[in-house]
Amino acid sequence: MRFQVFIAVSMLLFSCREANNAETKEAPAKIYNKDFQTAVFKDNARLEKIKLVFPAVDSMLKQYALENHVPGMAYGIVVDGKLVHTGNHGYSDIPKQIPVTSSTMFRIASMSKSVTAAAILRLRDEGKLSLDDPASKYIPELRDQVPVSADAPAITIRHLLTHGAGFPEDNPWGDRQLADTDKEFMEFLNRKISFSNPANVSYEYSNLGFALLGKIVTIVSGKQYQDYIAEHIFGPLGMKGSCYEYSKVPAEKLAHGYRWLNEKWNEEELLHDKTDGSWGAMGSMISSVDEFSKYMAMHLQAWPARNDDDSFAVRRSSVREMHHPWRFNGLNPQFKYPDGRTCATATAYCYGLAWMQDCDGKTMISHSGGLPGFGSHWAILPDYGIGIVTLANRTYAGPGRTNIAILDTIVRRGGLKKRELPESAVLAQRRTELMKIFPDWNKAAETGIFAENFFPDNPVDTLIKYSRLNYEAIGKIVSVEAVNVENQLRETFVIHGEKKDMWVYFTLSPENPGLIQELKLGLR
Repeated sequence: MRFQVFIAVSMLLFSCREANNAETKEAPAKIYNKDFQTAVFKDNARLEKIKLVFPAVDSMLKQYALENHVPGMAYGIVVDGKLVHTGNHGYSDIPKQIPVTSSTMFRIASMSKSVTAAAILRLRDEGKLSLDDPASKYIPELRDQVPVSADAPAITIRHLLTHGAGFPEDNPWGDRQLADTDKEFMEFLNRKISFSNPANVSYEYSNLGFALLGKIVTIVSGKQYQDYIAEHIFGPLGMKGSCYEYSKVPAEKLAHGYRWLNEKWNEEELLHDKTDGSWGAMGSMISSVDEFSKYMAMHLQAWPARNDDDSFAVRRSSVREMHHPWRFNGLNPQFKYPDGRTCATATAYCYGLAWMQDCDGKTMISHSGGLPGFGSHWAILPDYGIGIVTLANRTYAGPGRTNIAILDTIVRRGGLKKRELPESAVLAQRRTELMKIFPDWNKAAETGIFAENFFPDNPVDTLIKYSRLNYEAIGKIVSVEAVNVENQLRETFVIHGEKKDMWVYFTLSPENPGLIQELKLGLR
């Protein structure tokens, strides 16, 4: 027995020495493609075009505030990670007639959820948890829950992030739990949860799910949720005033919440956020337009993928992962923008965020917030580099529809275009090589630029026939231009002729270097 203990201790000491040695060694150089081409905006006048739409933005939000009896409101437009326009309406404190400013601190309710998701992703990146871990690994009280069906899977962290744990939709019940302590939270769990579905079969919005995520952040990090967020999210982003407990906000900066009832504003009681409570993870965050714009900047600047320094609070790749439509939840073929235009939309839930794509191909990442006394919404169009946040102090004010209309208006009136990918080196090389063999395809198989499937799939005599016909139709070649680079290995280029243009689409294989596996051409 002593010998076994000696061996065990010796192995432990050896492991510790190895770990310490590993920490002192220099990390191996990261290997990546230094020729990677990142998407860029090609319109140098883009910001000026956006600014021309600001009067319309102000008008739309003023109308929204007046029509919805909003006592106080602040909003901001963020472009390329910078707050470039703000506006305010009304009062943060009606009896004292304190005007709202861009630094007024509002409780932003469920806009808090993506901050919780960001913390979970950061802990995942540090190797401290897996998104597919059972949540019961960290919260034992979940092991004894009675699922709705015998074949229900264990609830995972990923289920919680995407509102897929099988909990019932819990608005407005969840709104009243913010002040509960973790002791009360555990007592609630021990009384057992009522499930509406087995996990992972459907989307159902759950504040409870995000309270559990907040508890997981506390357990895994060893710090209370609010402290972890302050140190690892707010701190790196410079959000010095954002917090969860309203008593920490200077009185002159705090927005009081109101409900419009019986033709007058009635003040709502502000709920405390307990320092030993996890419910704040779903909706207690307090922030301003000035401060929240810094958080929005992290999300906007996660796009596009690129090689430069990655020094935000959360890795760019993980922020982009937060934006992925993980759980589909809707298709609306009759969606109408406020201008009356019908434009079908598909929607899904990401990690603490909502995803929507419309018939024009615009992808929007957003989230609303609603609590007694407050209503808020933020949204970004990552492909266009723009976003908006609106904070209001009226119960469930719901500025989301107006925000969506504003982003659509900025894109349409500003004539904005998405980022475009430059042509990668290998695409440019293959395009040049194709031009040398068009239209006769002489010794094409000997060039070594085609994948092994290409000629079995595309008989040479057919390639020659259509290439010659197209070349005869376009006349003398004037220029060649890459017009739609889809990614590093796929593009369409155009051969501009005196009579017509000829388009050529090709895609490369996963070999290194990539070889042409498919090619299509035609006239336009």
